[in-house]
Amino acid sequence: MLCRQCPRDCGALRTRTRGEGLCRMPAVPVLARAALHHWEEPPISGVRGSGTIFFSGCSLGCIFCQNEKISHQGFGKAVTLDRLREICEELVSQGAHNLNFVNPTHYAHAVVRLLEEYRPPVPVVWNTGGYDRAETLGRLDGRVDVYLPDLKYLDSDTALRCSGVPDYPEIAQRAIREMVRQTGPCRFDDNGMLLKGTIIRHLILPGQTGQAKAVMDWTAREFEPGTVLFSLMSQYTPWGDLSALPELNRRLRASEIRAAQEYMRNLGLAGFTQERTAAKEEYTPPFDLTGI
Repeated sequence: MLCRQCPRDCGALRTRTRGEGLCRMPAVPVLARAALHHWEEPPISGVRGSGTIFFSGCSLGCIFCQNEKISHQGFGKAVTLDRLREICEELVSQGAHNLNFVNPTHYAHAVVRLLEEYRPPVPVVWNTGGYDRAETLGRLDGRVDVYLPDLKYLDSDTALRCSGVPDYPEIAQRAIREMVRQTGPCRFDDNGMLLKGTIIRHLILPGQTGQAKAVMDWTAREFEPGTVLFSLMSQYTPWGDLSALPELNRRLRASEIRAAQEYMRNLGLAGFTQERTAAKEEYTPPFDLTGI
């Protein structure tokens, strides 16, 4: 396949065995882990856990990525669509509240094919960095129940320096509008689990409280109260080679977290915040082909 499904629009050749695009992934799904995960937002994880399936490779290039083993280094195992369906069924049988496709942007073609033939008995979650083509998302309309996008930056210079994509702000905003168009306002079951809707995530970066406030301002302006949920994350942990951005080579200060959380409360955004204790390496799942 000549791939044009992510905003890179690179037209790279992706065969069963190799990929020439920035994601470096072949056309067949490459997975690094499939297991119940208990550290998502409460209406995603619940009491039994979210059935997370981690896709290898990435169309972004975030310098601080905690999942670099799979996003940058490409660790994982190629599977067939039949095996991907089996993995989904195994997670459901383990009690997963939902099927949570993590970083699936460059594998939209595979997820669409899977969901054309298989309708899971639990909600389907599209868990993404936010750098998605709205046109590609349109192919998921009616197949994805919950969108879980990041909105990392609203500043092009920061997006370029941190993720290598200066067009991230406009791409992510357009993508999130499409996600919300598809899901409508958040709907829950009797146990408070999310059945349908969009949760916008933002990870606070060191020295970037202003960026967090801008993201929250946009969310409050763009969507009516009750339409979306907002997840303000303080789990940032310095990771990898940060020599090009030494200002990111530290943990968040308590004052930065408090300032962002207070701003969220004053805006009246409904959603979730994290404690500073979430910034630990052990909250990053081990990528060891569990469940693959």
